Amino acid sequence: MARVYMETLIQRCVTFSHIKQLHSHFLTAGHLQSSFLRSRLLDRCAVSPFGDLSLAVQIFRRIPKPLTNDWNAIIRGYAASSQPSLAFSWYRSMLSQASSPSSLCRVDALTCSFALKACARALCSSATRQLHAQINRRGLFADALLCTTLLDAYSKNGDLISAHKLFDEMPVRDVASWNALIAGLASGNRAHEALELYKRMELEGLRRNEVTVVAALGACSHLGAIEEGEKIHGYVKDANLDQNVFVSNATIDMYTKCGFVDKAFQVFDQFTSKKSIVTWNTMIMGFAVHGEAHKALEIFKKLELNRIKPDDVSFLAALTACRHAGLVEYGTSIFNSMPCNGVEPNMKHYGCVVDLLGRAGKLREAHDIICSMSMVPDPILWQSLLGASEIHKDVEMAEIASKKLIELGVNNDGDFVLLSNIYAAQGRWKDVGRVRDDMETKQVKKIPGLSYIEAEGTIHKFYNSDKNHQQWRKIYEKIDEIRFKIREDGYVARTGLVLHDIGEEEKENALCYHSEKLAVAYGLMMVEGGGEETPVRVIKNLRICGDCHVVFKHISKIYKREIIVRDRVRFHRFKDGYCSCKDYW
Repeated sequence: MARVYMETLIQRCVTFSHIKQLHSHFLTAGHLQSSFLRSRLLDRCAVSPFGDLSLAVQIFRRIPKPLTNDWNAIIRGYAASSQPSLAFSWYRSMLSQASSPSSLCRVDALTCSFALKACARALCSSATRQLHAQINRRGLFADALLCTTLLDAYSKNGDLISAHKLFDEMPVRDVASWNALIAGLASGNRAHEALELYKRMELEGLRRNEVTVVAALGACSHLGAIEEGEKIHGYVKDANLDQNVFVSNATIDMYTKCGFVDKAFQVFDQFTSKKSIVTWNTMIMGFAVHGEAHKALEIFKKLELNRIKPDDVSFLAALTACRHAGLVEYGTSIFNSMPCNGVEPNMKHYGCVVDLLGRAGKLREAHDIICSMSMVPDPILWQSLLGASEIHKDVEMAEIASKKLIELGVNNDGDFVLLSNIYAAQGRWKDVGRVRDDMETKQVKKIPGLSYIEAEGTIHKFYNSDKNHQQWRKIYEKIDEIRFKIREDGYVARTGLVLHDIGEEEKENALCYHSEKLAVAYGLMMVEGGGEETPVRVIKNLRICGDCHVVFKHISKIYKREIIVRDRVRFHRFKDGYCSCKDYW
């Protein structure tokens, strides 16, 4: 009865002072001699939000011969702390202690599980591999829960090869095992494999839970795979998961990133459970990147009406909306109001304001904001200023931004191209040549353009001047057809965007076969004969180029086909010869 009473006291400790009082009582009453009560107190000290890990360590160090549960409490505490790597140090100490013949402790499945969770949080792949070896050596591989924790650690460390191998070798796989690998693949730039694994799970008749669908929807978001995303959303509704806030957030994000912001809003509007701040932020950012600034800001205002305090992401989403619509006064007002709402601007907030001011021609104000920052500006701010300088042909400001980027050791090919274009617009050909020479001297490597398009449930990938696709000849024929039609519509190639010292015709040919043009041409081939309501949707890894932007406006008008392009920064919806960005990008 006494032990039950003392355990109840431990459970009722809800403040640190309670724990300290109970610890003092245990010392005077001799209760620390009870291994059960001691380990319960250690666990309360080490893991609970109102505990104190340092006190747990003090208690531990006074134990003459710590038992397994004593060690596990400390390792678990460090695994959940701000210093998770120390959990593995304690694990090694326990291994050493356990090897002693007089030791009363032994490494068990819980020990390994807590250490693996620390490895996942600390992103320590070498320690994960060591623990894997220990698990095999100690005959713990049959523990399904432990193997799932190991799989999760490999996935979060980015070692997806080891994760997949472990998954295939596991004698028993539960839903958590599948979830860990799907989530790892989805977040590790192997989204296509994540969806394949999700389909395999479905074929094997396994019930997919909210964690499964959140990971799979994340993969769809990355790939822009709307067909698969809609199938998963259908399953979500059938399985009554649509009122789960995490699933709802992932569904809104999926529709937004696949180019269907109206469908995203339907999910947002039909979510009748309590919306989290993430739900609101996802919808605000969704409208923002689609260029629907007024809808984004309307939802941002509703936060206050619903008595929800905006966080740093809320303000970033609102500033992004202003940035893409050129709402300078409103944007600066939101930025200046942040400290009053208890949110200090970070680098991303400054980046939005600098870009907002720069694109509006307020280059000096943008420069002053960068120089007045309390933190060291990162390269993206100077790149934003350089981009704005190119738009407004401000050579002096472009040289200032370029100099700063060089000082920071940035060798981005796009920065050199922008500076070269600014010089070319002023007829400063010697400076253009100097920029080109600098690129060669510094061995600046161009990031290859890459575009995706989904057709008939398959993701097709295109590089610039790509001839690897099975239908590349037909795609090139379609490009020739497009070139002929858009010239008749008044198109003039923007050959000034080509930095190479080649003839005008060669420059025009170089522009013709950009990855996004190849993807759109293939998309047009796939929707021929279909209804006009079917848009062509493309994802680009970089920003859409100026020439492609002009071409797609012509195509949308001539072919009467909506084209949706998601680039690195935002969405562009081309329809009837116009773009949703209103050429403000």
